[in-house]
Amino acid sequence: MKGKKKKNSLFRRQLPLQMFVLAGILYLFIFSYIPMFGLIMGFKNYDIVTGVKGIFTSEWVGLKYFKEFVNDFNFWKLIKNTVGISVLKMIFTFPLPIVFAIMLNEMGSYHFKKLVQTCSYLPHFVSWVIISGISFRFLSSTGIVNSFLSFIGFTKEAIPFLNSPKLYWGLAVFLDVWKEMGWWTIVFLAAISGVSQDLFEAASIDGATSTQQLFRITLPLLRPTTELVVLLQLIACFKVFGQ
Repeated sequence: MKGKKKKNSLFRRQLPLQMFVLAGILYLFIFSYIPMFGLIMGFKNYDIVTGVKGIFTSEWVGLKYFKEFVNDFNFWKLIKNTVGISVLKMIFTFPLPIVFAIMLNEMGSYHFKKLVQTCSYLPHFVSWVIISGISFRFLSSTGIVNSFLSFIGFTKEAIPFLNSPKLYWGLAVFLDVWKEMGWWTIVFLAAISGVSQDLFEAASIDGATSTQQLFRITLPLLRPTTELVVLLQLIACFKVFGQ
């Protein structure tokens, strides 16, 4: 009886936290699991234009469309572009937020630090549709960048930033880094703020320089956060279709 009472009292004390967990589970179930029923369209002869037959009443064709995709002459080109861009995103998107977070943490001016931090993570909330419009305004043949380069005499013809296959990989990686770097920086700043200042004070008393404190204290204590961010970025970097 005493054990049951202890469990009941523990559950009551944790009830507000349990409600938060329940809200997260409901969110995942509604917006992540229920839409997965739509994946059945890939295994059925469903005509999305006419829609005469519904998703569940259409003819079952199995792996027919998957075989067509794998045997398509563009298949390996698509795989190469997807994996290549994703790997480059992983290489450049992972270390830059750590460096940027350390730079922000070392800033002396509080207001300037908050201004830079706000400006850096705002692009995360902007959709790729809007970013594509901004990119067109800046990088098209008559855009701001080409107009400026032509004005200073750097180029006679417009550089095809948006039309050249050779430039697209770099452009895709640059835009992704610009859009997401500030968001991941917030995560690392939170981890850095959680490091005890006593460690830095003790290291300063022992004569450790700022560089030594960075490599002996800050970076080792950021390891758990770094591993989590690497895992999340590894999942996110392959989501190239939206971009």
